[in-house]
Amino acid sequence: MSSRLTVWWDGRVVGALYLDPFGETQFAYDPGWLTEPRAPALSFSLPKQVEPFHRRECQPFFGGILPEESQRTAIARALGVSADNEFRLLEHLGGEVAGALTLLPEGEAPTPPSAAAPKPLDDDRLIQLLDHLPMRPMLAGEDGLRLSLAGAQSKLPVLLIDRQVALPAPGQPTSHILKPPITRFPWTTENEYFCMSLARAIGLDVAPVEMRTVGDRSFLLISRYDRTIGPSGELVRLHQEDFAQALGVPSHRKYASEGGPNFPDCFALLRRAATRPPRDILRLLDAAIFNLIIGNADAHAKNFSLLHKDGAIELAPLYDLLSTTLYPELSPKLAMKIGGKHLLNELEPRHWDKFAVDCGLGAPFVRTRIRQLCEAVIAGLDNEFTGPTWAADGFVPVIALVRERAGLLGGKL
Repeated sequence: MSSRLTVWWDGRVVGALYLDPFGETQFAYDPGWLTEPRAPALSFSLPKQVEPFHRRECQPFFGGILPEESQRTAIARALGVSADNEFRLLEHLGGEVAGALTLLPEGEAPTPPSAAAPKPLDDDRLIQLLDHLPMRPMLAGEDGLRLSLAGAQSKLPVLLIDRQVALPAPGQPTSHILKPPITRFPWTTENEYFCMSLARAIGLDVAPVEMRTVGDRSFLLISRYDRTIGPSGELVRLHQEDFAQALGVPSHRKYASEGGPNFPDCFALLRRAATRPPRDILRLLDAAIFNLIIGNADAHAKNFSLLHKDGAIELAPLYDLLSTTLYPELSPKLAMKIGGKHLLNELEPRHWDKFAVDCGLGAPFVRTRIRQLCEAVIAGLDNEFTGPTWAADGFVPVIALVRERAGLLGGKL
């Protein structure tokens, strides 16, 4: 076991995550990274400095790379480590994570792209993979893979080669995220596919998504917005950090009710961090309204991210759009309140006015934008979601729910 992990960004050493003599995690930037003026900080919460960051300061960012809740527990069990031991989990999982970084034990270097040999999966092997993921999330410890994605839902970074799903070689960048359905709730694949497709249909910036079936199984393939194609056709990692990481909030406090970020915090972050704040503030407002329309009560700080692209920082495309209020077992209360209210049926115009003031927005503009998005959603449902595909059992309830909520919200203004 290593006591030091080298943090790499596009083949360059950024710094080291290490255990101090008392077993506490610290992070220090590499001197070469500090002296390079164009080399960015890893996170808005980890500005470039000579002094090392102690665990309390660096844990929100590095811990925020890892899976959460039952996914982390299952991974820890499969690897034979404690779910609370984030350093050891990063040692096992840090080879391919969200953003541009690679974390490897000291002395190891990232795998050259030319050495990578992905493993395409035929239908039988893909079904086996879907069956196997609940027992071993992220395929932790198998075939030298070191994969990690944040979140509590089952998912796996994969490649798409000639339209065929493939497992990456160790250290190889991935192009897509494979998301199986959530077994406890019916039709989650159809639910998320519809919500993502609706967002795109009304002009919101959303990660491209495809719904597939293999045998009698459905799953989603979501294009990674934190990957792009380089000049030679190779996959290139782009850096990103979610809002909880950027604000220095650990994953277990991602909900505003637990002391995590709320909407005013998120808008303030964009004003400080985004290269073009006015554009991204409008996009975040659209996201807040759209999540309310579809009934996504689980839109917390880790569901919004900053993307580093072409030397700029911008709000990342939307992801994890799911109508959670479709399921009575889940709380209908919004992860982040709007004007002090948790529920759609509690919201009155005065609450939107308070939301606008709290977030530094103009109240008339917010009201206008709500009406515009509600009208766009209803028009989209009428024009683009009426064919045989959308009449299937998995789509009918969520479409009806979203139509009702758009009418209710728009009718209140």
